[in-house]
Amino acid sequence: MAGFAAQAALRSKWTDLVDTSAFEVPEEVTTGVKSVVGWLKQASHEVRQAGLRTLTNLSDIHTMGSNAPVSSITILHFNDVYNVEPADQEPVGGAARFVSAMQSFEHLNPLILFSGDAIAPSMLSTFTKGEQMIPVLNECNVHCAVFGNHEFDFGLDVLLDWAARTNFPWLMSNVIDNETGRPLADGKITHVVQWGGHKIGLIGLVEREWLDTLASINTDEVTFIDFVEAGTKLAQQLKQEGCEYVIALTHMRTPNDILLMEGVSEIDLFLGGHDHDYDVQMVDGRYLVKSGTDFRQMSKITLTFTGKNVEVNVEEINVTSKYPEHEMLKQELLKYQDLISEKMDEVLGTFAVPLDGRFASIRTSETNLGNWVCDVILAATGADFVLLNSGTLRSDRQHPAGEFTLKDLMNVLPMMDSLTVLSVTGSQVLKMLENSVSQYPRLEGRFPQVSGISFGFDPNAPAGQRVDPQFVRIGDEYLGLEQRYKLATKKYVALGKDGYDVLRESKILVDAENCTELRTAIQNHFQAIKMRQGCTKRHTKHRQSLVTISRSDLIPISGDAKAHEKSWTDSLPVSSGFKHSLVKMLETPENSDAPPPLRRSSTIDLEGGPPPLRNKLTRRASIDDLEQETCELCPKVEGRIVQLTPETRRELALERQRIEADSVIPEADESVSPRGSFDKS
Repeated sequence: MAGFAAQAALRSKWTDLVDTSAFEVPEEVTTGVKSVVGWLKQASHEVRQAGLRTLTNLSDIHTMGSNAPVSSITILHFNDVYNVEPADQEPVGGAARFVSAMQSFEHLNPLILFSGDAIAPSMLSTFTKGEQMIPVLNECNVHCAVFGNHEFDFGLDVLLDWAARTNFPWLMSNVIDNETGRPLADGKITHVVQWGGHKIGLIGLVEREWLDTLASINTDEVTFIDFVEAGTKLAQQLKQEGCEYVIALTHMRTPNDILLMEGVSEIDLFLGGHDHDYDVQMVDGRYLVKSGTDFRQMSKITLTFTGKNVEVNVEEINVTSKYPEHEMLKQELLKYQDLISEKMDEVLGTFAVPLDGRFASIRTSETNLGNWVCDVILAATGADFVLLNSGTLRSDRQHPAGEFTLKDLMNVLPMMDSLTVLSVTGSQVLKMLENSVSQYPRLEGRFPQVSGISFGFDPNAPAGQRVDPQFVRIGDEYLGLEQRYKLATKKYVALGKDGYDVLRESKILVDAENCTELRTAIQNHFQAIKMRQGCTKRHTKHRQSLVTISRSDLIPISGDAKAHEKSWTDSLPVSSGFKHSLVKMLETPENSDAPPPLRRSSTIDLEGGPPPLRNKLTRRASIDDLEQETCELCPKVEGRIVQLTPETRRELALERQRIEADSVIPEADESVSPRGSFDKS
């Protein structure tokens, strides 16, 4: 009885603390989550329920079978696993061999913990959407996991289905889905296990950096709680509820893990993911462990309880060929390989027009296939513009109008292409464009396909002098050589391949690890169309954007906010120094279900701004209209890449004069609206 009384007293103290504490509530919190206090109450409820289950049922599935505490327990930890096939060199890994390696420690009755990233990316996941990982994780006998960024690659619907089929809880302790008022992807806030007679508390924490890059999640509809704040409150609560030891499962970069360690003294052990190198660090006498990648390594962690202290020993386990493959799992995974030929006939969508992927076209000119692929990348990344080397698109054929299958997608994009977002200056943009057309008319793969940018080049001018800078437009603005822009491209191009060496030293804004893989972005685009058309089983605001609307913040790279007149524009972000393109014109209907077309980091709060600029030359459309147009799958050649002749030069010069004249706002209407701009059509 004393134990229950003590627990009740602790719960009462925590309830009083939660009920009387005031916290800063983010503006984006909707009616689904009234405040962080509500989140804490929910967390408190989860911990109390877990504590009650532990006290009343010490023989649950996580217990060693004896109520007497043992002096030490073993933890097996792994993270970031993508390819189920073994590698060519030691440690060869492979999912089937990894399971055998884990089972070799069964006599220690290990607590098995996973720090996220399994569903994607991999070649097999292109066909299965990550389903092959469900039997792997279940065969590993995982006891608890935290979601990683790649769990969301195929959207929330897919993740919810896969998570429901796993035999263990998933944590998401510091991200709330405003639609449901629950942790994102229905994760748990905390989890408590009774292991070897010891009560262990588990928390799952993630960083904002990768959350803001998720193409399939509407970041305006989630609430991120700082991982230090969440970690502190939850760890304190778990300790108050009687947990002897608290472990944080994290999915974030090491610098953020270090910040968490320095900021939260109540967490005893940090088991991380997101980084792929095996790494063990100690901060303030506590361990941070990252356990490699791709089923090639794991960590064996021994906790020895000696009175008030817990000694920790960490051992790296390499999954070499000395471990046999788990035969049953190996055979099950072969079934997924056999499904590939069947999946090839899966219809992704139906195009209203033929798609031109012929090398003779796509390596010398703008094509509708290139435009469509680049538009998808732009919507998925929220960049200012996209440049893709046409060598990426490999089908070398005209795809007829009609059904577009997974086989067609594999023919167009046979390679796994990682995307990335870079910060580039206008000067770099010009050099990049010069390289892109330098080998014309040879059928070189460096010739560009683009979105969010348009330019003209003179094929008769010397290489390096073919692009006229006065006709380069990024969105609704002409190129500024000192201005900074956000470029989305392939990692291959960002590394300086195909002659794009000017990009090699560019600052990486979103790395390949945090960007959706190109084929996955295409698949998500088709899925978003189905969701918009009501052809999926769940209705949610979380999906990949179908259109891209960026707005200019009108602040130069070296500008000082104080130099601008005091107005509503003073609240606009000045730190980024980016000019944001306007790819589509819109007025957002209040009842729109469409996700925001850009990531939060590059949007502008329009609340309190002046009414939109009315100009007879602008075409207004709602997001709904624009998305409906996209859903029709009727991509066109739009004059994004133009060969300069005397006639086209005159046309482009007149267009620039007209745009610049129309963009001058009369004195009576001095205020500038980021909604007001000019649509070429």
